[in-house]
Amino acid sequence: MEADLTLARAKEGAARDRLGSLASVLVAYSGGVDSSYLLWLSRDVLGDRAVAFTALSAAVPADELEGARELARSLGAEHVEQSSAEIEDPRYIRNSSDRCYFCKTELYTLATGYAQARGIAAVVSGTNADDLVDYRPGLTAASEHQVLHPLAEAKLSKAEIRALSKAAGLPTWDKPQQPCLASRIPYGTEVTRERLDQLARAEMALRALGLREFRVRFHGEIARIEVADAELSRLLAVRVEAARALRQAGFRFASVDLEPFRSGRLNEAAGLVPLRGS
Repeated sequence: MEADLTLARAKEGAARDRLGSLASVLVAYSGGVDSSYLLWLSRDVLGDRAVAFTALSAAVPADELEGARELARSLGAEHVEQSSAEIEDPRYIRNSSDRCYFCKTELYTLATGYAQARGIAAVVSGTNADDLVDYRPGLTAASEHQVLHPLAEAKLSKAEIRALSKAAGLPTWDKPQQPCLASRIPYGTEVTRERLDQLARAEMALRALGLREFRVRFHGEIARIEVADAELSRLLAVRVEAARALRQAGFRFASVDLEPFRSGRLNEAAGLVPLRGS
């Protein structure tokens, strides 16, 4: 559904007011749609008093990180990077349905520690209004670390953030959602560096073949590809190259899901959110 830009701009004004009430902010920045828009908006309101902060995680592929770096440079933003160690936490490794809580706890511990050391007034995240009605254990970690959510407070939806990003000329306005690679591993299956690296190599290879909206799901020796309806023909056109790339990434077999890709299927399968259409 296309967003009403007039309404979105009114909400953006509320987000500007919220940011303007802060002396300085550290933006938890991944390079995705929401955090990129928040970084742009924060710099537009606060200038150099808005700093980007990225945690270097094994669950983020190299091409995503480089894209985040490039956008931060183009915005003229100071971009701080620190290595995160959630992969060393056995609670994260066991991959229960609250895995994101431990990942975000690591992120916000690093971010709030850095902000305090620099005298930065607040850590802000790109959480949007839609996130508040989804299963998001990471929001508990944010609350525990007093992280603020200016976009959600302004009731900005994902569609509105995309529309405002497009109006601002941000290249991320139509970027597909890209949660961390651990979300490709079914709950209850351990998250390891090796598996994350395998998934990173597989997905980067498929992006290099021209696919944009898809996931590679980990099932041991099998890689299950979920691809958006509009891109199925593209996948079929490069199926030989795609199968070779997945084998090179370490999978023995590759399968294509007959159901089109959509975000949230992992949580649906675990019964954490209602099935679409139910």
